[in-house]
Amino acid sequence: MIASLRVAWLLARRQIQNTSRWTTALVVFIMTLTFLNLVVVSGILVGLIEGAVQANRAKATGDISITTPDGRNDLAFTHDITKALDTFPRIEGYVVRYLNGATIEANYRSQRSVDELADTVGTTLTGISPENEQRFIGLGDSVVEGEYLRSNQTGYVLLGVNLLEQYLANFGNTDFQGLADVHIGDKVLISINNTSREFIVKGFVDDKAGDIALRAYVTERDFIEITNRNTRNANEISIFVRGNDVDTLKQQILASNIDPEYAVIETWEEAQGKFIEDIKGTFSILGTVIGSIALVVASITIFIIIFINAISRRKFIGILKGIGIQGRAIAIAYIIQSLFYALAGSILGLGLTYLVLVPYFQENPIDFPFSDGILVAPIESTLIRLSILLLFTVIAGFVPARIIIKKNTLDSILGR
Repeated sequence: MIASLRVAWLLARRQIQNTSRWTTALVVFIMTLTFLNLVVVSGILVGLIEGAVQANRAKATGDISITTPDGRNDLAFTHDITKALDTFPRIEGYVVRYLNGATIEANYRSQRSVDELADTVGTTLTGISPENEQRFIGLGDSVVEGEYLRSNQTGYVLLGVNLLEQYLANFGNTDFQGLADVHIGDKVLISINNTSREFIVKGFVDDKAGDIALRAYVTERDFIEITNRNTRNANEISIFVRGNDVDTLKQQILASNIDPEYAVIETWEEAQGKFIEDIKGTFSILGTVIGSIALVVASITIFIIIFINAISRRKFIGILKGIGIQGRAIAIAYIIQSLFYALAGSILGLGLTYLVLVPYFQENPIDFPFSDGILVAPIESTLIRLSILLLFTVIAGFVPARIIIKKNTLDSILGR
C-alpha cells in the first residue's frame, strides 16, 4: 500500500504539473466559490437573525434579565434585588427600568372639530437613569434627532421613531398610525390612568434592538411623578456580566433569596425565546440547501475534468498497467489530483472568509429592516462543511478514474 501511495503521489504531481495553468486556476476558482457558497451564504442567512439577537442582548435584555411576572404590576422588593446584585463581583453593572402603559397626544391644543379624532398613540412609558442607560446600553447613541435626556432636567421625553408618522412613512402603508407632525421642541401630553402631564420632545430614538423604537423615555423622577407610584419598585432589570458563564451566575442569583414568585430571572438566550432559535435553524437549513446545490455542481465539474483527463490519457494508463503499475495506484493519483483542487480552493475560501469577509461584515453589517446582519461562521461548522466538500471531491475523482482503469489493458493501449 505504501508503494502504491508513493507511485500515486508521483503520478498526481506530474498530472498537475502538466495541466494547463489556466485550467488549474479555473478549477481552483470554482472550488473556492463552492466553499464560499457552503459557508458564507448560510452564514449571512443565520447572521441576519444573529445580528438581531446580539443587538437585543447588548441593548435590551443584557446578559441576564429580571422582569415582572405575569399577574404583577412591578418587581416587588426591587431594592432588595439590586442590593443582592451588588454582592456579585462578576456583575459589571445593571440597568433598572420602570414601565407603564401610556397614551401620548400631540397637537392637543389646536382646535379640532367634534368629528376629528385626537392625534394619539399608545406606548410603553419607560422611566430610566440616563447615565446608566448610556453607560451600559448606549441609548444616547440611538438618538437620531435632538438631544439625549439628562437626570438634572425634568419635563422632557424621548420618543421612539416608530411612534411618529414621519418615520413610519418610510415603511410604506401600515395599519399603525403614529403621531402626526411632531418635531423637536414640541409639547406632547402623556396620560396614565387619570393623570396627564405635558412633556417637551427632546429627541427621537431609533434602534432595531427589541422595542426601543416603540417606547417613550423619561427620567425616573418624571416617571414616579406621573405614575404616582408609591414604591420604587421597577419593572425590569438588565444585568451585564464579566465572562461568558451566564448560566452559573443565573443560578447564583436565584440562590440569593430572590423569590421566583416576584421576579422572572432569565439568561439572554432564554429571554429571546424559542421562536428566534427556530428561525435561526430554518435559515441555517436554507443556507445548507443552497450550498448543497453548489456542492453538486462542483462535484460534477471535478467528475468531468477527471473523466476527460482519464479518457485522453487512456493509452498512457494502459501502458502503466502493462508495465506493472497497479490500477489502485493510478486511481489514487486521480483522487490526489481532485483533492489538490478542493484543498487549494478551500484554503483560499478560508482565508477570504476569516481574514476578509467576517471582519468586514462585523465592521459593516448589512442593513436589514429589523437587524444589522453579520456573517456567522463558527469554525466547527466550517470544518464540517469542508469535510463534506473533500468527501464529495474524493468520490468525484475516484469514480471516473475507476471507470477507465477497469477497461482491458490491451484495449486501452490500442485505443479500442
